[in-house]
Amino acid sequence: MQIPWWTYALLGALCAALVSIFGKVGMKDVNSDLATAVRSVVQAAWVVGFAAFVGVFRQSLRGIGGRAWVAIALSGVAGGLSWIFMFRAFQKADVAQVGPIDKLSMPLAIVLAVILLGERPTALNWAGIGMIVVGVYFAAHR
Repeated sequence: MQIPWWTYALLGALCAALVSIFGKVGMKDVNSDLATAVRSVVQAAWVVGFAAFVGVFRQSLRGIGGRAWVAIALSGVAGGLSWIFMFRAFQKADVAQVGPIDKLSMPLAIVLAVILLGERPTALNWAGIGMIVVGVYFAAHR
């Protein structure tokens, strides 16, 4: 059975929400940078274990080109920085404040995809992106 892409996207969103909740609970009286480091080690071990389980290491890493290595590495750096900043924010504010602002990553990613990748959202897409930005404001506003 082929699982549709949106099922993975919804599961990813659910797991991302749980990261915020578990992160906030786990950081009580713990340095945010230490919490981020521990989380990153656990995440890396989990992902490598999963990759081994599904057999992706049977493919040669030499098949990955230089540009792909750089892009994948930069993605890892950006993800690490994202969580360093988010965990610091969680120590200073509630998840109900930080979480919505974190979701600005979606409209930011689309704007960057337009600029850097030449993607072209429709007018309806732009309307939805605008609503997300307005929703972030309302959701994070005290």
